[in-house]
Amino acid sequence: MNTDRNHSKTADQRRYKVNLVEQMACCEANYARLLKLMPKLDERDNWQYQVQSGGSAWDIRLKVTERARYTTMLEVSQSDALEKWGSSPKLEVRLYHDARMAEVIAWREHQRVKPRYDYPNRNMYQKDEKAQFNQFLSDWLIHSLANGQVRELAEF
Repeated sequence: MNTDRNHSKTADQRRYKVNLVEQMACCEANYARLLKLMPKLDERDNWQYQVQSGGSAWDIRLKVTERARYTTMLEVSQSDALEKWGSSPKLEVRLYHDARMAEVIAWREHQRVKPRYDYPNRNMYQKDEKAQFNQFLSDWLIHSLANGQVRELAEF
């Protein structure tokens, strides 16, 4: 009886599996939310909202960084007191117009986030790091839509 083989089989069974249906639903919902926050996407490159939470407020910025035939790249960022320390959220999001999906592709210096990671790993990413980024964007957009107010936009 080979115990190594049995052990690896158990490890494979515990390995994180991407739930594609759930991920696609999240990305589709994020696309719809982003379009609500970015009226006239074809005509503008910048949007800014002030969002209230408790007694504080912060600015959410949406900036088109690249346009292609079927995709648009966005920088989604939050400006607040933590920004000077480099800990305010800043995401790169790709909009897939043909599929009507929005996917987080990078978080600050974390480029090309994979859908799944073995754990532990060198960068200490969670097994479902990409799903967590997309869920974070979802929560952020829901809160922005519920509590945001449009600000007059100065170029940034």
